[in-house]
Amino acid sequence: MALHDRPTLRRILYATCFEAGGIVLSTLLLLAMAKTSAPSSFAFSVLASTVAMTWNLIFNALFERWEARQPVRGRSLARRISHALLFEAGLVLALLPLTAWWFAVPLLTALVYEAALIAAFLLYTYIFTWAFDRIFGLPASAR
Repeated sequence: MALHDRPTLRRILYATCFEAGGIVLSTLLLLAMAKTSAPSSFAFSVLASTVAMTWNLIFNALFERWEARQPVRGRSLARRISHALLFEAGLVLALLPLTAWWFAVPLLTALVYEAALIAAFLLYTYIFTWAFDRIFGLPASAR
């Protein structure tokens, strides 16, 4: 049975691979932006990744449920952009207070950190999802 026919396994593999790359990306970005150490940036990235992975599993299940009811199949540019924007918006709501607390910065500074991470992750999300679909095929909801 192909991976695209096993939605739960596909979501777990997607989330795990995505977050591994995301930890590396966010650790490097936080090191460049925040006055913090590599271990602190890495630890925060792992914590944020845990939050993001949980959100990823929930969001993708909801998105695919919605997608399966759509009359047009496939993942167009508009659908991929919507996916990335909606995912990131939910994640920011969860991570903004955590970022401010962890780095002991005002919410506005945390928002600047989050904005930089969002910009990087929007591109990363689009590229990663496109590559994942090319390697493993589209999920049943998009075929």
